[in-house]
Amino acid sequence: MRAAAVATRVESGPTVHTKEAPEMAKDGKKSGEDLHKGDHVAWSSHGSETTGEVEQKITERTEAAGRTVAASEEEPQYEVRSDKSGKTAVHKPSALKKKK
Repeated sequence: MRAAAVATRVESGPTVHTKEAPEMAKDGKKSGEDLHKGDHVAWSSHGSETTGEVEQKITERTEAAGRTVAASEEEPQYEVRSDKSGKTAVHKPSALKKKK
């Protein structure tokens, strides 16, 4: 008896990234790492840079800045207050850059 040959075809498609790679700061740390209440930070808002202050680190699902924030210990988010408008917003650490 002759064995049947089985052909396997592998198609390569576009690469799917589930997470954005965090930017590395000059000191080798990821952008947004080690932020604390009171730290001055900057983020991109509607094509321009906005600055403000960290109000709190969010580590669980909660309501903040007028929306539900799906944060966790593994993926925290930060509530920040804009220097210009005084309004609060919530951002992932990768979106925040610590200012001096």
